[in-house]
Amino acid sequence: MTGPIPRKGVLDIAAYVPGDAGAEDRKSHKLSSNETPLGTSPAAMEAFRAIADKLHVYPDGSAEKLRQAIAAVHGLHAERIICGNGSDELLTLAAQTFLSPGDEAIYSAHGFLVYRIAILASGATPVIAPEKELTVDVDAILARVSEKTRLVFLANPNNPTGTYIPFDEVKRLHAGLPSHTLLVVDAAYAEYVRRNDYESGVELAGEAPNVLMTRTFSKIHGLAGLRLGWAYGPAAVIDAMNRTRGPFNVSAAAIAAGTAAIADRAHVEAAVAHNETWLPWLTAELTKLGLTVTPSVGNFLLVHFPETPGKGAAQADALLRQEGCVLRGVAGYGFPNALRMSVGTEAANRKVVETLARFLA
Repeated sequence: MTGPIPRKGVLDIAAYVPGDAGAEDRKSHKLSSNETPLGTSPAAMEAFRAIADKLHVYPDGSAEKLRQAIAAVHGLHAERIICGNGSDELLTLAAQTFLSPGDEAIYSAHGFLVYRIAILASGATPVIAPEKELTVDVDAILARVSEKTRLVFLANPNNPTGTYIPFDEVKRLHAGLPSHTLLVVDAAYAEYVRRNDYESGVELAGEAPNVLMTRTFSKIHGLAGLRLGWAYGPAAVIDAMNRTRGPFNVSAAAIAAGTAAIADRAHVEAAVAHNETWLPWLTAELTKLGLTVTPSVGNFLLVHFPETPGKGAAQADALLRQEGCVLRGVAGYGFPNALRMSVGTEAANRKVVETLARFLA
């Protein structure tokens, strides 16, 4: 006898492997998950502690207080915001809500691995568009749109490359899509971008009937351990997703901490300032060592290693770990000879550079 058979596409999924989730238990600099080196907002920690005596009570299923706080900060309509257990859940929820077997969904060649998982889990077919110089190629995406295309995932900025496309290109992509195709703009790193031609996608999501923008509290807000994300979009899209999400998908602790975190603008500004100092420093110092660094607008760098025997990414990773620096291998993204490094504390950043200088000498 055989047991239950998973739906078509499920067994084609390669399970997502996180960036050394247990590394924080060791005496190491964990630079594998793009977490903020500044930690959690003190206000958020206080709010988290304050909820401790109410853990026996179900949370507000609509996360009303959190949605109102997000709306106040970003100037949005709270009723068009949906919150989730990390933005990963919202990306998956969008796929589950708008994709059916036989449909197609597009993402770029080095896009976030969760996109493929979400598409296959929905019974749809993933379509991969090549990139140009490790950057999303709008023309390549549009060339792959067919009558079956129901969803397009766009990571902007993209993980793990750190590259982005200007808002004019996002609008051009949207203009080229059929009205029945949902454009999902994953803006997990939007707060870090300091480019005049960048926009997170919230403007399009506020105007167009087929654009959804997702954001996360895991990065700049330092709440990765609580799993919290949000999305903004047309009323009809949000209504459909609310019909399919779990009734209490965001915990009371996440609601309390998230509400305090997003209101703590000083903490956010400090995180941005730290990144603006150390992202270019790391880029310059690693380049001086002879390494190729993909220009990034996020809080991480994609570092490419030489083909010289003994000087590749695997060997560098082994030495870095011996020295207490945990980076992220990105072979699953198509970069077998590269490592992704989060911007860390000053001590962590200098340790990585010093270790790689010895490794490459």
